[in-house]
Amino acid sequence: MTQLQSPLVLSQSDRERIAEVDKLALSREPTPSLIAMLAARSWAVRRAVVAALARLGDAAVPQLAQVLLQQRDDEDRLAAAVDALSASRGDANGAMLEILGSEAPSPVLCDAAQVLGRRRSRQAEDALSRLTAHPDDNVAVASIEALGRIGDGAGIEALVQVVRGKNFFRIFPAIDVLGRSGDPRALEPLLALLENPRYAVEAARALGRTGEVTAAPSLAGLLRKSSDALTRVVAVSLNALQARTLDRYGTAAPVENALRGGQDPLPVIQRLAQSVAGATPEEQVALCNVLAWIRDAAAAATLISLLDVTPSAASAALRALGRESDPQLVAALRDGDSSRRSLLLPLLSGRTRSAADVEPCLDDPDPTVRVLACNALARIGDAAAIPRLFRLLAEPDPMVAQAAVSAIQSLGSPATEELALRTARSSDPRLKRAGLRIVAYFGYPAGLDLLVEAARSDDDRLRDASIHGLALMDEPKAQRTLLETAGNPNPRARAAAMRALGQGASNQDALSALRDGLSDADAWVRYYACQSLGKLGDKQAISKMLSLVRDPAGQVRVAAVEALARLDAPEALTSLRLAAAADDPDVQRAALLGLGARKLPEALPALLQAALSLDPATRLIAISAVAAYPGPDAVAALGNAANDVEVTVRDAAIGFLAARPEPSATSALVACLANPLTRDRAVESLATPVEGRIAGIASALETAGYELATSLVAALARMKRADALAAVVDALALGNNDVRRAAAAALAAVRSPQARAALSRAVDDDPDEEVRRIALAGLAP
Repeated sequence: MTQLQSPLVLSQSDRERIAEVDKLALSREPTPSLIAMLAARSWAVRRAVVAALARLGDAAVPQLAQVLLQQRDDEDRLAAAVDALSASRGDANGAMLEILGSEAPSPVLCDAAQVLGRRRSRQAEDALSRLTAHPDDNVAVASIEALGRIGDGAGIEALVQVVRGKNFFRIFPAIDVLGRSGDPRALEPLLALLENPRYAVEAARALGRTGEVTAAPSLAGLLRKSSDALTRVVAVSLNALQARTLDRYGTAAPVENALRGGQDPLPVIQRLAQSVAGATPEEQVALCNVLAWIRDAAAAATLISLLDVTPSAASAALRALGRESDPQLVAALRDGDSSRRSLLLPLLSGRTRSAADVEPCLDDPDPTVRVLACNALARIGDAAAIPRLFRLLAEPDPMVAQAAVSAIQSLGSPATEELALRTARSSDPRLKRAGLRIVAYFGYPAGLDLLVEAARSDDDRLRDASIHGLALMDEPKAQRTLLETAGNPNPRARAAAMRALGQGASNQDALSALRDGLSDADAWVRYYACQSLGKLGDKQAISKMLSLVRDPAGQVRVAAVEALARLDAPEALTSLRLAAAADDPDVQRAALLGLGARKLPEALPALLQAALSLDPATRLIAISAVAAYPGPDAVAALGNAANDVEVTVRDAAIGFLAARPEPSATSALVACLANPLTRDRAVESLATPVEGRIAGIASALETAGYELATSLVAALARMKRADALAAVVDALALGNNDVRRAAAAALAAVRSPQARAALSRAVDDDPDEEVRRIALAGLAP
């Protein structure tokens, strides 16, 4: 059979032509041969030519521009030329702007606009704005799309004029660009389009992307008169606004409250429910969320009925709904089948009135439902269910029996001890094990003899359950039994004893047994002996632990390093420093954690070096340790890690910066706002109200553009503190229009008396029309 060649495997001909491209590029001049190869039939060859011409920069720009102007007979050549100009290191912007200012044919203007958009050329904003009114629709659309690529509100006035016009082909792309612009001036023209059936769907979708909370009432109003398709789009947009408002200001109340006006909610509930069938999964989630925001009995009943249509979306919405759903949930639980109960039980919590609402589910034929019922009873906290739960311990399904044990342990009650002791004396091995686990968990003194008997058993499961309980008992007999078990021929028993001896008080007999465990033939015994001796702070075991750093078993090496990190002795610290440079990554990470916990100044250089490791896990542990140190070196390392390629490292570094009061930490977090990958996490961290944080944010606001100002003001709003809100109000008096617009939007979301007073002053006095508009919308009921 003939095998298809992978598209990633180059033919001999392609390799030869790519080598020729590389050779021609060495001349540093775009030879006619190199330009001609833009039309190569091979995609791989064209990619190589594009990269070579882009690297040549200014030397290649004029000839590439000539391709756009004069060699338009080949689509592959044109596309490659556009790619090369878009990626060029030279001044392609100037050449393309020259074309836009000429009488070039429309297709050429479209290509030039595309290049400038892809290069995000701010200097092209005016020229592209003018071309949005070009007689040729293709040129106008290309200019609109280019302005969208440039972003940051580029050409906003021209785009507003487009959507206020009557050209169908231009309005649609302009709607999309306005929605993504992040500029509050986009809001009013998009809201106006909601009244036009031709554009309402796209306008509603775009309004969701704006993140402007003041769009919520208008979108919510559409739900009373929209089609199924529009209802779905409106729901998705409202969810986007809700999520963005929650991220920005720490509250989504302004969006959710838009669904709870004075009008009868039933028509909206019916419209939302009717639109669920046939909706995409994303739309179903959005529709159910909007139903939950209505927060009344009819919405709850509707969500329960939707469990059959979209189980996950309806369940999540019911969980968020609140007490309004209690009566409907209980009724549905009582009358529902196993499938329905499995969806409803996870939604029940302490809000439910009593265990009696759930206990019937313990007799459900489906074991999964019985497990979920046990879990729900544990959450409800009604001890009246305990006798019924004990009867479940005899269940043949081990998952049900385990769930019953966990519920009993969570609930507890005066009656639990007697029932547990009785169960632990059962002749049924399953019941006996379950009873012992409960006795051990609560550490009942009356169960000591039962635990001792089980610890001497040959049944591993009985012994393991009892040893845990013996470790919690301050009784000589319990201690003697553990020491006896430390010499058991069974390595599993010895390992359990080593672990238990570290949980009690330090005494010579226990320490002696644990030291002996360091030489045990079983690796897990050595592991738990190391752990326990470290917890007990036994310095006499240091010499033996030092040898275990080179133990054949990896878990023992790690345990030895972790134990040494707990012991304040020179030889232990020397070993930690050596382990921090070990080849074994697990040992190295354990040593780094130990050094960080000790906060020794002389250990910081090793931690800073480890923060630059090629291994993400090592970098993560290193910055976790560095975060415990004061000083500029630690802040600088965390700031560097905040831009790490690994998301877990980035998030951890930003989180550590959040708790630091140094001005440099605030500056590092502000710098993270410029990166889309770190912006949301940085806003969340800036909202941590440590000393000096508000002053640092206020300082950064003075020169901020709209996007940065929006993030900074959001951080202040999320603090939910009077001094932070005062800083937002103060920002409304700055001379920076962008900052005042962001501050007005935040105050509109906060809606406190202080916020409303500030907005009222802005409506009367602010010199910027957009600030006045935002403030007025924020004062609406």
